[in-house]
Amino acid sequence: MNPHFIRPPRLVPGSRVAALSLSSGFVTEVMGRYHAGVRQVADTLGWEVVPAPNALRGPEYLAENPQARADDLHWALRNPNIHGMVSIIGGDDSVRLLPFLDPGLIHTHPKAFLGYSDTTIPLTQFLRAGVRAYYGPSLLTDLAENGGMHPFALEGLRRALVEEPRPFDLAPAPEWTEFRQEWGDESLQEVRRPFQPGDGWVWLQGEAPAEGHLMGGCLEVLDMLNGTPGWPAPDLWRGAVLALETSEDVPPPAQVGYWLRNYAAQGILAGAAGLMLARPRGYTPEMVEDLSRWVRRVLAEAGRADLPVVANVDFGHTSPQLTLPLGGVARLDPLAGRVTVTP
Repeated sequence: MNPHFIRPPRLVPGSRVAALSLSSGFVTEVMGRYHAGVRQVADTLGWEVVPAPNALRGPEYLAENPQARADDLHWALRNPNIHGMVSIIGGDDSVRLLPFLDPGLIHTHPKAFLGYSDTTIPLTQFLRAGVRAYYGPSLLTDLAENGGMHPFALEGLRRALVEEPRPFDLAPAPEWTEFRQEWGDESLQEVRRPFQPGDGWVWLQGEAPAEGHLMGGCLEVLDMLNGTPGWPAPDLWRGAVLALETSEDVPPPAQVGYWLRNYAAQGILAGAAGLMLARPRGYTPEMVEDLSRWVRRVLAEAGRADLPVVANVDFGHTSPQLTLPLGGVARLDPLAGRVTVTP
């Protein structure tokens, strides 16, 4: 049987959502972008975004005070006037929060928490506490998208966090981009970034449908978490559909293969129900082909040539991105080319 995860209350128009800086305090250098995200969230979703007490205290303070970052999460969980939380941006050191986080508080006050990249670590702690979490846009990225939130990202958020929970099919984005706009130039905020036509999903292997609870996140960040007290127990991995992505660090395909071999050695791949791979940011077509070879190779080594695997999915370090309900159920049907999610 799959583990049980509490579904937090939906975030509806009028919800107050705390903006958290759990990793980098970079936001104070691009406050125009922050205000654009706050405004666009209010205009499109009707949420009121409010900063947590330490969220805007700057990169130096937050780097020196990981407990203050954890305190912000606890404040948001305890505060009855806060209905959910969103990460402002990622970073590279949320692993430093582990000694200060209170999993009992997460379980006692389950609230929707949205983010990606380095937010993988606190999101995973929600799963360890038995609470669903949401792998999706942060405030400075797709929520503050130049020229307004992309309809694809907005629909994904509504299905996962706003509408009455019911199964829905994921779909490839009609267009996507990795173009880096200068966030510090506020004159560019309303200039839409260039997008290229969507290139669809790629099913790497598998024939039989399979389903399981969603787990995963950014592979580089999961590597930081691996072996710490915050790493999920084997029972939590068993039966999961793994949703894995890579960041702008552009790890070589072989490195992804090495990480997957670690998951094989832990028994994670043996017990997995399926695998969803995100569009790898910054990869050339040759690197994408090499990545596919590595994935198939490691799964064959692990005796999982049967595992359904869909690649090039729009989540993580791509725009526009989906919102994946970690702890929710995903059903992969390779022959039908369908991915169905129950938030």
